[in-house]
Amino acid sequence: MTEMMHGAYTISTDPARLDQDRIHHWLSTEAYWALDRSREKQDRAIAGSVNFGAYETVSGQMAGFARVVTDHATFAWLCDVYVDRSARGEGLGTALVTAVRDHFAPLGLRRILLTTDDAHGLYEKLGFKELAVPGNWLNLMFE
Repeated sequence: MTEMMHGAYTISTDPARLDQDRIHHWLSTEAYWALDRSREKQDRAIAGSVNFGAYETVSGQMAGFARVVTDHATFAWLCDVYVDRSARGEGLGTALVTAVRDHFAPLGLRRILLTTDDAHGLYEKLGFKELAVPGNWLNLMFE
């Protein structure tokens, strides 16, 4: 289990700490990539992932979330990065992604990928770069 501090927040991979009601509310009502995602689908996604929660250290209330789909050996996909509106502007998003990067760095993964319409600057300062040959990547869409 990973745990790190960032100001007034604790970032943890402890699955027992996750507030799945809050995560579902954030993503299904406020996150452009997951609008209207069902609770059942969100719960399955969490169950099949390594999850990072950011919590106010004093109250324990969840303030942010990031999810990683991985084989723990060669590849990881960072997704569902979200920081509560009340906690934005404090570097919590950067801290969450740093925790993800640092958690997986010792495993020798070849890459961690993500896709986003925004926050490119945040990810770039942590080492993410645009794909050198994006045309090599293919996408099978079901929705």
